[in-house]
Amino acid sequence: MSTHIKERLHILGEVRKSFKNEAAKRLKKNLYADMAGPKSKKPSALSKLYLASYNLGQTLGWSYILYQIIQHYINPSRNTLWDKTQLPVIVFQNAAVLEIIHAAIGLVPSNVIITTFQVFSRVMVVVGVILATPYTYAAASPGLPLALIAWSITEIIRYFYYFANIINIMPHILIWLRYTTFIVLYPIGVTGELLCFYAAVQYSNANPDSWSYILPNKWNFTFSYLYILIAVMLGYIPIFPHLYLHMFAQRRKMLNPSATAKKVH
Repeated sequence: MSTHIKERLHILGEVRKSFKNEAAKRLKKNLYADMAGPKSKKPSALSKLYLASYNLGQTLGWSYILYQIIQHYINPSRNTLWDKTQLPVIVFQNAAVLEIIHAAIGLVPSNVIITTFQVFSRVMVVVGVILATPYTYAAASPGLPLALIAWSITEIIRYFYYFANIINIMPHILIWLRYTTFIVLYPIGVTGELLCFYAAVQYSNANPDSWSYILPNKWNFTFSYLYILIAVMLGYIPIFPHLYLHMFAQRRKMLNPSATAKKVH
C-alpha cells in the first residue's frame, strides 16, 4: 500500500475519531441536562420577588417547627409533639406542592419528576398517613420525631440556600451545609417516613375497610388503602438510592468544581 493511501486512511480515521468524541460529548451534555431538569428562563424581577418571598417564608416556617420540636423536649407538657407541630407542618409541607409547579413551568431549573416524588412522599406522610390514622398509630410512632427533625433542619438549610442564591449572597458555609448535612439527615428522614408508613399499615390491617372501597359495590371499583401504602413504601427501594447518589454527585460538583471539570474533560 502506498504512503499516499496510508496517509489518506490515517486522516479518515482521525476524522471519524473526532466525530465520535464530539457525539459522546453531546450525549453526556444532554444526559446531564436531563438530570438537572429543564432550563429556566432568566427570571423577571417579579419572579425573583415571588421566589425570594416563598423561600424565606418556608425558612421561617420550618424554623418555627424546629423551635416547637426543641421546646417539646426541653419543656415537656401534656401536649404531644404532633399537637405542637401539626398546623405548621400541614401548612408548610403542603405548600411545597407549589415547587412542582415551579419546576413544570420553568420558574426554577429543577427536574419535575424528582421534585414530584420528593414532595409527594412527604405530603403522603402528612396527609395520607398521619392525618389519615388515629393518633395511636403514625402520630405516636417513633418515626414522627425522626422525620420532623430531619425535615425541619434540611428545609431550613435548603430554603435559606435558595433565598441567598436569589439575592446573590452565598456564604461558603451555607453551600457546605446544603451539600453535606443530607448525608446524615436524608437517611434519618427516610427511616422516619417508613416507620410512619409501617404504623399506618398496622392500622389498615386492623381496620381493612378504612379508606378503602371494597368489592362488590355498585361502581364495580375497588381501592385499597393498604395496597397504596405498601406500593409507596416499595417505591422507596429504587428511588431513595438514586436520589441519595444524585446528591453526592451534586456535592462533588459544588464543593470540588475543579475536580469535576477535569473528570468531564
